[in-house]
Amino acid sequence: MSKLTLALVAHDHKKPELLIWAKQHLNVLEQCRLVATGTTGGLVADETGLEVQRFKSGPLGGDQQIGALIADNKLDALFFFWDPLNAAPHDPDVKALLRLCSVWNVPVACTPATADLIITSPLFLSPDYKPVKPSF
Repeated sequence: MSKLTLALVAHDHKKPELLIWAKQHLNVLEQCRLVATGTTGGLVADETGLEVQRFKSGPLGGDQQIGALIADNKLDALFFFWDPLNAAPHDPDVKALLRLCSVWNVPVACTPATADLIITSPLFLSPDYKPVKPSF
């Protein structure tokens, strides 16, 4: 069975929440291949000891690099703790990333509560579960 590939992304004000969440779910995350935007990936690796492939910072193209994984059917879930109260200069990239998850039926969590529900689902690590992918 190949490992699930998960993307971890967090806006600046949400990085502490993502780090707390990642530490709470180390036992599952260590069974997955992790990718992340630049700063977030470095923090997750430093704080948890997990191996994380780091892309560019979100505003510098990291969101789009993760979007390419989605479009190429190489991402199994996105955990994106975004900050709805602070506008970011790369908001169009964020919207595009979330849109791609909907287009390609990729699970996405934007809050710790949703992330908890996804990662603790009995289907999450099940080799028998295959989400339906659209055919265009």
